[in-house]
Amino acid sequence: MNTAAANNQFTSLTERLGQYLDNDQVALVSKAYQFAHEAHDGQARKSGEPYISHPLAVAHILAEMHMDHQCLIAALLHDVIEDTGIPKQMISSEFDDTVANLVDGVSKLNRSFYTQAEAQAENFQKMTLAMSRDIRVIMVKLADRLHNMRTLSHLDMEKRKRIARETMEIYAPIANRLGMYQMRVEFEELGFRILHPLRSNMIEKAVRKSRGNRKEVISQIQTSIEQALTTEDIVANVLGREKHFYSIYDKMRTQHKSFAEITDVFGFRIVVDNADTCYRVLGAVHNLYKPLAGRFKDYIAIPKANGYQSLHTTLFGMHGIPIEIQIRTVEMDKMADNGIAAHWLYKSTDENISGSHQRAREWMSDLLEMQQSAGDSLEFIENVKIDLFPDEVYLFSPKGEIYELAQGATPIDFAYAVHTDIGNTCVACRIDRHLAPLSATLDSGQTVEIITAPGAQPNPDWLSFVVTGKARSSIRHALKHQQASESIALGERLLDRALKSFDMSLADVSGERVDRVISEHNADTLDALLEDIGLGNQMAHIIASKLQTASDDDTITSSGQPLTILGTEGLVVQYGGCCKPIPGDPIVGHISAGRGIVIHNETCHNIRDLRDRPEELVAVRWDPEVNQEFSVELRVEVEHHRSIVASLATVITNADASVERINTVDKDARLSVVNIVLAVRDRVHLAHVLRRLRTVKGVGRISRYRTGI
Repeated sequence: MNTAAANNQFTSLTERLGQYLDNDQVALVSKAYQFAHEAHDGQARKSGEPYISHPLAVAHILAEMHMDHQCLIAALLHDVIEDTGIPKQMISSEFDDTVANLVDGVSKLNRSFYTQAEAQAENFQKMTLAMSRDIRVIMVKLADRLHNMRTLSHLDMEKRKRIARETMEIYAPIANRLGMYQMRVEFEELGFRILHPLRSNMIEKAVRKSRGNRKEVISQIQTSIEQALTTEDIVANVLGREKHFYSIYDKMRTQHKSFAEITDVFGFRIVVDNADTCYRVLGAVHNLYKPLAGRFKDYIAIPKANGYQSLHTTLFGMHGIPIEIQIRTVEMDKMADNGIAAHWLYKSTDENISGSHQRAREWMSDLLEMQQSAGDSLEFIENVKIDLFPDEVYLFSPKGEIYELAQGATPIDFAYAVHTDIGNTCVACRIDRHLAPLSATLDSGQTVEIITAPGAQPNPDWLSFVVTGKARSSIRHALKHQQASESIALGERLLDRALKSFDMSLADVSGERVDRVISEHNADTLDALLEDIGLGNQMAHIIASKLQTASDDDTITSSGQPLTILGTEGLVVQYGGCCKPIPGDPIVGHISAGRGIVIHNETCHNIRDLRDRPEELVAVRWDPEVNQEFSVELRVEVEHHRSIVASLATVITNADASVERINTVDKDARLSVVNIVLAVRDRVHLAHVLRRLRTVKGVGRISRYRTGI
């Protein structure tokens, strides 16, 4: 394409814009074209075409969606900041701040990255921030990616596959999330051809072959549907629809079906003038052909998250052939194809904002919250990928509000969907008015009630079963904050104990000396230093010696009072799985870098090697008021006896202890060994349980099992 061809292409663009934009707005788009043409002068694409051909093509894609003039200006200028060195301020002065922000939001970060994955994640994170301010950023980016996918043939194969994979993983799901069906399909078809060219060609040939064989059947079914609607005085447009190659491949792969099983399904779309007529059409086609049980979906009453609305039903047609029917209005049909671009509203204050736009903005808000909660850009993009592939379930709150979540969602996912604070303080739930586990898998139509408690905190175990990106990122964020606050509290206790060795407290230390010690240890604040002490990254007695007002050469002569273990310290005090200490056991603390304090039994083998490194050990004792439960493992030798395991579990429960795990291993023909993990309060409670167990008939030797002792 030469300059003349580019000008002809732009003339075609202005003719299209003249159909729905004001003359002043078209003039601004013309100004942007001249600006971009001059900025990219001398630059060429890999194909050899002038670079301006790409921004023009992106603008054409957006014009087909009837996007506003600012979006089109941004499309023409979207590579100016990144590729020509023109600053954002110049775009602001030539056009306006809104256009400049749109262009900047689409531009990649101009800095080096260690890996391609890191670059992808950081750039997507930057774009997400811009999207949250103005959703048109993603519209420009999607159009940009679509034209790049259409013109990948001039790149080397490795780069083509990388771009295609990124498109399939992120941009096609985003287009789907925003209800842009046509764009999503083209992304998938283009990506499929690049990533799996042989499979794509085979399916394309098979579809062409089968298409000829079924023309007559499709025509007969369509005629019978049209006649049934005419009999009911329903005016409708009946359209046969063909499955796309990637859709066929994906169903063959995920549903383990043959090509014939997938392509034997005939699809028809019936478009009418209003929603009431949709339900009349449903009755008419159900009278014509028998509906397949369990295959009816009402997306008109409960739209999908991307705003999609339609009635779906599957029928047994002639010769038992399944027929998939979609019934929708003209408006819904436009929405199904173009999503949020169908009726573009870009003013956030517009009172008539459509449902799809509202959902899109809610999704953007969720993305922003996930971004703020994520530890880094790679974690963020993984959470986004999880969020982009939902097979939906529809759930109700007790007030009747509808929430759409991914297949496999749990009450914890539901709690975070309602509000982050609800998720963080969740302690129990009711599903359809019955108490249920927080790990239960939810099904469509269920009513979920979340029970919260002030001061409750997320459980790290939740991460093993939640499925939504928002829940996962929110839990991780809360746990990090929880660990930080607990580490600071523990660090303060450790430092206070160490300072008592010098008959002083932190209040006795001058602010200047505190600041100097903070600086020496590369901490930003006293809390950051205390957190490092609590996590075991700094030794409390070393910090205490530097904080004392005497010479730094003085040494500690006393270890001070032992640190009291309350059992409620949370994530920064852990208990050795090797020796499983419980209140009443003699204990010692091991300061483990990054983990805080690990409590061991004094006789634990794993502590022996640390005796030569006393700076890593801390004297600890149980608080007399400790009132938590601790795990203990018992090995009980029993004679083979019917229901012996049930008898043991009953005795333990009656002794006010709880069984966490129980299993049996045969020792010989007469004896078995029952391994029991139970929760007790202390050694006294354990002794009570052991006495009760010894009264059970057939019980022989009982021992407390600990690998470290």
